[in-house]
Amino acid sequence: MENFKLRKMHLTITGVAACLVIGISTIAWASAEGGVHNTWLKIDTWKVLNFGILALAGFFIAKKPVAKFFSSRTREIEEELNQLEQEKAGAQKKLAEYEERFKNIDQESKQIVEEYIKQGEEAKKRIISEAGAQATKLEDMAKRNIEQEFKAARVKLQQEIVEQAMEQAEVFIKKSISSEDQDQLVDEYLKKVVA
Repeated sequence: MENFKLRKMHLTITGVAACLVIGISTIAWASAEGGVHNTWLKIDTWKVLNFGILALAGFFIAKKPVAKFFSSRTREIEEELNQLEQEKAGAQKKLAEYEERFKNIDQESKQIVEEYIKQGEEAKKRIISEAGAQATKLEDMAKRNIEQEFKAARVKLQQEIVEQAMEQAEVFIKKSISSEDQDQLVDEYLKKVVA
């Protein structure tokens, strides 16, 4: 089908070129026969006729290479257009992806900030809880230390009281016991030891 169209187009172009050559030749011949005896006109007519024949010959000689050149150039342009369309589609796809990422970046950044705030609040609660537990432990340790110090002070005070009571009892006993009482106590002690 495409071959037929190309052949028809070539025949049309050939026919038009032949008509032009014949028409120009006829005009040149008629002007020479019409009684104009101008040598310049005859020379120009033959130049035009020679140019027409040369142009027609050049057309037939260069027709196939020129047609091939233009058809190959047409194919190359079509391929380039197809490639550019594909690249355009790819670029539009990437643009859509980047726009989507930019939309998601706003959401992701908000989520990240919210996550950090949430983690900060959890860390704050954990630190406060740990500090409370630590304070409770310190308070318990302080109470135990105070109780131990209080017990130690009580024991020391009792010892001091006992020592002072002993000293006072000794002084009192020394004052209140006479030499006769001492002799009697020694006798009673000896009786107990011997018995």
